[in-house]
Amino acid sequence: MKLAVIRFPGSNCDHDLLHALKYRLNLDVEYVWWGKKTLEGYDVALLSGGFSFGDYLRAGAIATLTPVMDAVKEFAETGKPVLGICNGFQILTEARLLPGALLHNSSMKFICEDVKVKVETTNSPFTSALSKGEVLTLPIAHMEGRYVADEVTMKRLEVEDRVLLRYCGKDGQSDEKTNPNGSMGHIAGVLSEKRNVAGLMPHPERACDMLLGGEDGIKFFKSMVGLAKG
Repeated sequence: MKLAVIRFPGSNCDHDLLHALKYRLNLDVEYVWWGKKTLEGYDVALLSGGFSFGDYLRAGAIATLTPVMDAVKEFAETGKPVLGICNGFQILTEARLLPGALLHNSSMKFICEDVKVKVETTNSPFTSALSKGEVLTLPIAHMEGRYVADEVTMKRLEVEDRVLLRYCGKDGQSDEKTNPNGSMGHIAGVLSEKRNVAGLMPHPERACDMLLGGEDGIKFFKSMVGLAKG
């Protein structure tokens, strides 16, 4: 199995993502530049964090106009897994591969801190190695991470078990104090209707070494290992 880490001008978490997957989990990973028109030969596509194209207009907006995003849409339509982290999540919502939008944090400030998130579903290629209700500690670093959606979409996400992760406390309970950015429903990540596209604001690739504060990111990415083993 081969994974593609897609890079845009302004991506800055691509190295962390490749390092975590390749050197901590021994997966076959390559960089793919934004001008590439096909993802043929790859089995999983990943969009990393950063500030693609400087986040001009809106976070992720310009990235959706690139050739590689046409390839990502075709890739997703075939049912192959696509994962967007932070700016990657923003790009996927702008591309309408995921529902909702990501707006400025309710504090109107850039937030950089560790948060607790609860695994809400294991029925996805990205969380199958985790346990429902498991609490992970992962870092966030964003200005536009407040998840919003209309009432119908929010209801569907809940009813269809498509909330991937939810901000919470140590006990797994969610409230305003455990919600760092004001996201509706305390949502930290969501799934597409076909469940093969996912986005999350926390950075699991930054939590893959005890020297950096924890290894819960390894737990998250172990589902990728399961995909590789078939």
